[in-house]
Amino acid sequence: VQLQAYGGGLVQAGGSLRLSCAASGGTFSRYAMGWFRQAPGKEREFVAAISWSGGSTYYADSVKGRFTISRDNAKNTVYLQMNSLKPEDTAVYYCASYSGSSAYIPRVSSEYDYWGQGTQVTVSS
Repeated sequence: VQLQAYGGGLVQAGGSLRLSCAASGGTFSRYAMGWFRQAPGKEREFVAAISWSGGSTYYADSVKGRFTISRDNAKNTVYLQMNSLKPEDTAVYYCASYSGSSAYIPRVSSEYDYWGQGTQVTVSS
């Protein structure tokens, strides 16, 4: 499975960005998908995850109410809509896929199988 994340950029605080992650080489509709981020000098942290069907979503407390994860299985793409961005959201954002049990959606990075290359999001104050 190859994952390609894109859509990052520079935005002012309070602004919005939509990240996309395109998948190829696997059966996208069978994978739970997650977004993680890593700021300089910090560990990679969970941001959001979505079940294979899109019926279940999970968010880190720090982004709940501001970010929305969604997916389009026909396009093999998962999205992260980020609104009301804050400077502390600045990080490299990664998408990841999980091919395990459909009843489980991991929130720990080590449980994901494949990773995209990351896209930089910078929020200026």
